[in-house]
Amino acid sequence: MRVFLDECVDWRLSRDIIGHQVMTARQLGWTSIRNGELLALASQEFDVFLTVDRNLAFQQNLEALPIAVIILRAHTNRLADLRLLVPRLLAALASATPKQLTIVEAPRV
Repeated sequence: MRVFLDECVDWRLSRDIIGHQVMTARQLGWTSIRNGELLALASQEFDVFLTVDRNLAFQQNLEALPIAVIILRAHTNRLADLRLLVPRLLAALASATPKQLTIVEAPRV
């Protein structure tokens, strides 16, 4: 799976996304591009758009783009908290399909 890591996600998380080709906004020089245009660009080159932006689903028409979107919901957006979601993220990536929104979050205690 080709995964685009939104700039609001710590780039170091890409090291934990084993078995997938992961690129970041910074690596591509896309750091100043706004969400709508960024999604359109990412959908041309990637299978999955990975973000922590919880408002993305309300701000964009995700069903109009040929890319899966995964939103990570951790206690905080710090790398240590995001890493706890990696097993669930890898499972979500295995079943991601275009135009699908998936929310990956820690189990409720």
